Amino acid sequence: MSLTQSRQAEAQSLTDQELVDLARKRNEAAVRAITQRYNRRLFRIARSILRNDAEAEDVVQETYVRAFTGLDTFRGDAAFGTWITRIALNEALGRLRRRRPTVDWEAYGANRPQAEIIHFPASAAGGDPERAMAQSEIRAVLEQAIDGLPDAYRVVFVARIVEGMSVKDTADLFGLQPETVKTRLHRARRLLRAELDKQFGPALTVSFPFGGQRCARMTEAVVRRICRD
Repeated sequence: MSLTQSRQAEAQSLTDQELVDLARKRNEAAVRAITQRYNRRLFRIARSILRNDAEAEDVVQETYVRAFTGLDTFRGDAAFGTWITRIALNEALGRLRRRRPTVDWEAYGANRPQAEIIHFPASAAGGDPERAMAQSEIRAVLEQAIDGLPDAYRVVFVARIVEGMSVKDTADLFGLQPETVKTRLHRARRLLRAELDKQFGPALTVSFPFGGQRCARMTEAVVRRICRD
């Protein structure tokens, strides 16, 4: 293992606060560790608002620039993960506002400009191309269904279920009461179930087919045992 790799591995084991302290000194390993730790969360939150991969990636990059150049404003009043996610949230909302001047800011919870500065993984297909394609198609349908949720429900669903944030962290992020987070999550799940049932319902009736050669083979096996013994 090279010296650079060793330092990177060591950085990965540090706490957020330890990484922040090093990043303030422009420590490259710490900066890399922070980005690797939060890339997925920031992308998912930004995309849940913008519903555009390219724009979400731009938001993530801008978030890191703002965060790393403004680390002196991070006082630890909130967890670093919450702080940097708020930066991404505000950046995404700002872009959405420029795109849709009449956007309902309240749909996302309390807008917090005072926040100091402010893909869905598929299971391994085991090298099976057909299975990989099926998983990709299912994921695409699921992502489309999530994109179709109302704004207020979609962002909470992505934070809680897709990204796995706690109720408290989600409530803090969006400036909501924990009970509001639970209510929006419940409604998001209900709408999502309804949409997926509409998408997959007809397919379920033809699942696990047993026709053609399989049917003929079973029939012959039964006939041999029952009629020819």
